[in-house]
Amino acid sequence: MDKSIYDFTIPIFARSLGGLKNVLQKASEHGIDESMLLNDRLAPDMYPLARQVQIACDNAKGAAARLSGTEAPKFEDTEKTIAELQARIDKTLAFLSTVTLESFAGASERKITMPYFPNRVFTGFEYVREFSVPNFFFHFVTAYALVRKNGIPISKADYINNPSFKDI
Repeated sequence: MDKSIYDFTIPIFARSLGGLKNVLQKASEHGIDESMLLNDRLAPDMYPLARQVQIACDNAKGAAARLSGTEAPKFEDTEKTIAELQARIDKTLAFLSTVTLESFAGASERKITMPYFPNRVFTGFEYVREFSVPNFFFHFVTAYALVRKNGIPISKADYINNPSFKDI
Protein backbone atom coordinates (compact mmCIF):
# COMPACT_ATOMS: atom_id res chain seq x y z
CA MET A 1 0.00 0.00 0.00
CA ASP A 2 2.78 2.48 0.83
CA LYS A 3 4.31 1.96 -2.64
CA SER A 4 0.94 2.78 -4.18
CA ILE A 5 0.66 5.94 -2.11
CA TYR A 6 4.16 6.94 -3.17
CA ASP A 7 3.42 6.10 -6.83
CA PHE A 8 0.20 8.13 -6.81
CA THR A 9 1.79 11.20 -5.27
CA ILE A 10 5.48 11.95 -5.80
CA PRO A 11 5.87 10.97 -9.49
CA ILE A 12 2.49 12.47 -10.39
CA PHE A 13 3.22 15.73 -8.59
CA ALA A 14 6.65 15.91 -10.24
CA ARG A 15 5.34 15.26 -13.76
CA SER A 16 2.48 17.70 -13.32
CA LEU A 17 4.69 20.46 -11.91
CA GLY A 18 7.10 19.94 -14.81
CA GLY A 19 4.17 20.42 -17.17
CA LEU A 20 3.08 23.54 -15.29
CA LYS A 21 6.59 24.94 -15.60
CA ASN A 22 6.42 24.35 -19.36
CA VAL A 23 2.98 25.98 -19.57
CA LEU A 24 4.39 29.04 -17.78
CA GLN A 25 7.32 29.06 -20.21
CA LYS A 26 4.92 29.16 -23.16
CA ALA A 27 3.10 32.03 -21.48
CA SER A 28 6.35 33.98 -21.04
CA GLU A 29 7.20 33.46 -24.72
CA HIS A 30 3.78 34.62 -25.87
CA GLY A 31 4.41 38.29 -25.10
CA ILE A 32 1.50 38.75 -22.68
CA ASP A 33 1.77 41.29 -19.86
CA GLU A 34 3.11 39.11 -17.02
CA SER A 35 1.65 41.20 -14.22
CA MET A 36 -1.80 41.07 -15.78
CA LEU A 37 -1.54 37.31 -16.35
CA LEU A 38 -0.23 36.48 -12.87
CA ASN A 39 -2.98 38.55 -11.26
CA ASP A 40 -5.81 37.18 -13.41
CA ARG A 41 -8.56 35.12 -11.77
CA LEU A 42 -11.30 32.86 -13.05
CA ALA A 43 -13.77 34.48 -10.64
CA PRO A 44 -13.51 37.46 -8.31
CA ASP A 45 -13.40 35.27 -5.19
CA MET A 46 -10.72 32.90 -6.51
CA TYR A 47 -6.97 33.23 -6.14
CA PRO A 48 -4.99 34.70 -9.05
CA LEU A 49 -2.66 32.61 -11.21
CA ALA A 50 0.48 33.29 -9.15
CA ARG A 51 -1.22 32.06 -5.97
CA GLN A 52 -2.59 28.98 -7.77
CA VAL A 53 0.97 27.99 -8.71
CA GLN A 54 2.22 28.67 -5.18
CA ILE A 55 -0.52 26.51 -3.65
CA ALA A 56 0.05 23.67 -6.13
CA CYS A 57 3.73 23.67 -5.11
CA ASP A 58 2.86 23.90 -1.41
CA ASN A 59 0.42 21.03 -1.70
CA ALA A 60 2.97 18.78 -3.40
CA LYS A 61 5.76 19.49 -0.93
CA GLY A 62 3.39 19.39 2.03
CA ALA A 63 2.00 16.00 1.02
CA ALA A 64 5.49 14.63 0.42
CA ALA A 65 6.61 15.79 3.86
CA ARG A 66 3.53 14.64 5.75
CA LEU A 67 3.53 11.20 4.12
CA SER A 68 7.26 10.66 4.58
CA GLY A 69 7.38 12.05 8.11
CA THR A 70 9.82 14.80 7.13
CA GLU A 71 9.83 18.58 7.26
CA ALA A 72 8.74 20.50 4.17
CA PRO A 73 10.87 23.45 3.09
CA LYS A 74 9.23 26.81 3.64
CA PHE A 75 8.90 29.15 0.68
CA GLU A 76 7.90 32.78 0.96
CA ASP A 77 4.98 33.70 -1.29
CA THR A 78 6.76 36.60 -2.98
CA GLU A 79 6.89 35.53 -6.63
CA LYS A 80 5.99 38.38 -8.97
CA THR A 81 7.21 37.01 -12.32
CA ILE A 82 6.88 33.85 -14.34
CA ALA A 83 10.59 33.18 -13.88
CA GLU A 84 10.18 33.40 -10.11
CA LEU A 85 7.24 30.97 -10.22
CA GLN A 86 9.30 28.59 -12.34
CA ALA A 87 12.08 28.81 -9.75
CA ARG A 88 9.54 27.90 -7.05
CA ILE A 89 8.52 24.88 -9.09
CA ASP A 90 12.20 23.94 -9.41
CA LYS A 91 12.67 24.17 -5.63
CA THR A 92 9.58 22.02 -5.13
CA LEU A 93 10.84 19.45 -7.63
CA ALA A 94 14.22 19.41 -5.90
CA PHE A 95 12.53 18.63 -2.59
CA LEU A 96 10.32 15.94 -4.14
CA SER A 97 13.45 14.28 -5.55
CA THR A 98 14.73 13.78 -2.00
CA VAL A 99 11.63 11.88 -0.90
CA THR A 100 12.14 8.14 -1.35
CA LEU A 101 9.82 5.18 -1.46
CA GLU A 102 11.53 3.93 1.70
CA SER A 103 10.55 7.12 3.53
CA PHE A 104 6.90 6.26 2.81
CA ALA A 105 7.05 3.16 5.08
CA GLY A 106 3.86 3.31 7.12
CA ALA A 107 2.47 6.23 5.08
CA SER A 108 -0.93 4.61 4.48
CA GLU A 109 -1.67 4.49 8.21
CA ARG A 110 0.30 7.57 9.30
CA LYS A 111 -1.91 10.06 11.12
CA ILE A 112 -2.05 13.27 9.11
CA THR A 113 -3.17 16.49 10.76
CA MET A 114 -3.70 19.80 9.03
CA PRO A 115 -3.41 23.19 10.73
CA TYR A 116 -6.65 24.42 9.13
CA PHE A 117 -8.64 21.34 10.24
CA PRO A 118 -8.16 21.49 14.02
CA ASN A 119 -9.14 18.39 16.00
CA ARG A 120 -9.34 16.31 12.80
CA VAL A 121 -7.08 13.57 11.50
CA PHE A 122 -6.71 11.59 8.27
CA THR A 123 -4.90 8.34 7.71
CA GLY A 124 -2.26 8.77 5.03
CA PHE A 125 -4.45 6.83 2.61
CA GLU A 126 -7.48 9.04 3.28
CA TYR A 127 -5.35 12.17 3.05
CA VAL A 128 -4.05 11.22 -0.41
CA ARG A 129 -7.42 10.06 -1.73
CA GLU A 130 -9.66 12.75 -0.26
CA PHE A 131 -7.53 15.86 0.11
CA SER A 132 -3.98 15.98 -1.18
CA VAL A 133 -4.38 14.75 -4.76
CA PRO A 134 -7.74 16.48 -5.39
CA ASN A 135 -6.45 19.75 -3.89
CA PHE A 136 -3.22 19.62 -5.90
CA PHE A 137 -5.11 19.08 -9.14
CA PHE A 138 -7.66 21.80 -8.34
CA HIS A 139 -4.91 24.41 -8.18
CA PHE A 140 -2.89 22.89 -11.02
CA VAL A 141 -5.90 22.83 -13.38
CA THR A 142 -6.95 26.33 -12.33
CA ALA A 143 -3.46 27.63 -13.18
CA TYR A 144 -3.60 25.85 -16.55
CA ALA A 145 -7.09 27.28 -17.22
CA LEU A 146 -5.95 30.82 -16.42
CA VAL A 147 -3.07 30.56 -18.88
CA ARG A 148 -5.37 29.11 -21.55
CA LYS A 149 -8.05 31.73 -20.84
CA ASN A 150 -5.51 34.42 -21.70
CA GLY A 151 -5.03 33.10 -25.21
CA ILE A 152 -1.77 31.22 -24.69
CA PRO A 153 -1.70 28.35 -27.19
CA ILE A 154 -1.38 25.39 -24.83
CA SER A 155 -3.07 22.03 -25.15
CA LYS A 156 -4.00 18.91 -23.26
CA ALA A 157 -0.58 17.53 -24.19
CA ASP A 158 1.01 20.37 -22.19
CA TYR A 159 -1.24 19.49 -19.25
CA ILE A 160 -0.44 15.76 -19.40
CA ASN A 161 3.30 16.41 -19.92
CA ASN A 162 4.82 13.42 -21.69
CA PRO A 163 2.95 10.32 -20.53
CA SER A 164 4.90 7.08 -20.25
CA PHE A 165 3.76 5.42 -23.43
CA LYS A 166 5.21 2.03 -24.25
CA ASP A 167 5.61 0.49 -27.71
CA ILE A 168 3.37 -2.50 -28.41
